[in-house]
Amino acid sequence: MSQSFAMISTYPPTQCGIATFSRSLASSMNRLGQDVRILRLADGAVTPASEMIIGDHASARDIPRSAQLLNRHDAVIVQHEFGIYPGEDGEGVLHLLGEITVPVISILHTVGERPTYRQRRILQSLLDASDAVVVLSNAALDALVRTYDADMDRTYVIPHGAPDFRGSYRPDVLRMRPRILTWGLLSEGKGIEWGITAMSLLRDIDPMPIYYIVGQTHPKVAARDGHRYRYELGEMARRMGVGDRVHFVDGYLDNNGLTRLIMSADMYLLPYDSREQVTSGVLSEAMVAGGPIIATHFPHAIELLGDGTGMLVKHESPNAIAEAVRQIIRDPQLRHTMRAKTAAKSSSFVWPAVGSAMTSLTHSVVRSAQRRTLPTMHSDRVSA
Repeated sequence: MSQSFAMISTYPPTQCGIATFSRSLASSMNRLGQDVRILRLADGAVTPASEMIIGDHASARDIPRSAQLLNRHDAVIVQHEFGIYPGEDGEGVLHLLGEITVPVISILHTVGERPTYRQRRILQSLLDASDAVVVLSNAALDALVRTYDADMDRTYVIPHGAPDFRGSYRPDVLRMRPRILTWGLLSEGKGIEWGITAMSLLRDIDPMPIYYIVGQTHPKVAARDGHRYRYELGEMARRMGVGDRVHFVDGYLDNNGLTRLIMSADMYLLPYDSREQVTSGVLSEAMVAGGPIIATHFPHAIELLGDGTGMLVKHESPNAIAEAVRQIIRDPQLRHTMRAKTAAKSSSFVWPAVGSAMTSLTHSVVRSAQRRTLPTMHSDRVSA
């Protein structure tokens, strides 16, 4: 049965992971016969019109109009991260939800275990205001339960989606000069320094691998510092004598470009500094692509790779990264085992599967709301 849903989110051409996620999720649900539209969180830039967009929301002044648009739908899907909503720590999301009279499903992209007082209050209020809450990994669910008062009867795990690369050709053998790939918006904290340093430790490999670092500078970083960080990484590679082995590709890739890029690599490196990252869209994409994957011990990587599906390495350890690369290059059976394990897990990560799971959940939430007899389903649901 077709239903109509409004999704509150950033949206392309805004260049951020949630914008891309929302477009992919909405498109997947629409292909299943639903009617999903976007209330776009405006970032001040002039953006082109789209049939997917029902309106823009930028500040508290927009709440009456935005609420009116949202309440015309069977349910509202809220994409949540603190930095995308108006107000300090995105507190404006609560003011908007206070005017919503239809069921609310919130998707949490960040679940930190050390929130500030304000962040804790905002996210707890969002949990209380939601008819259902979605986290994108079991690691995120564990963090949520440890840190917040979450109603487990209304909390669900639906994986972060990824394009389906599985039909694209990728050779089973390594290229003569193996290619290592890290991708995503470029910013400090991604651990790129450790990957570059690891390259300088691989001179015993003949021919030496090539390391591709693909993605434009994160827009917020570029607005604050320009491309300073990118230049510093390039200078670091030259100082270490691997400037000709480390290649930066500055660009925000569409799905076709991303597919070509990922299929051109022999292994994927996620050397992230974070020890609390419970969701990684890049990790989901690497899983669907089939690995092999090398990642630091962040929670989402431990969840997906810890059984030998990939290789987990110490944080901030170029030596550990270099040794993992050596093992993957020199051991065909290890590569085969890791690719077989990622293939066995990846079916639930492709967008059609994620869209189907989300559609089933939204239908269930709407049916439950319709069975209620209370005349005002969400009155006084949020105290900002």
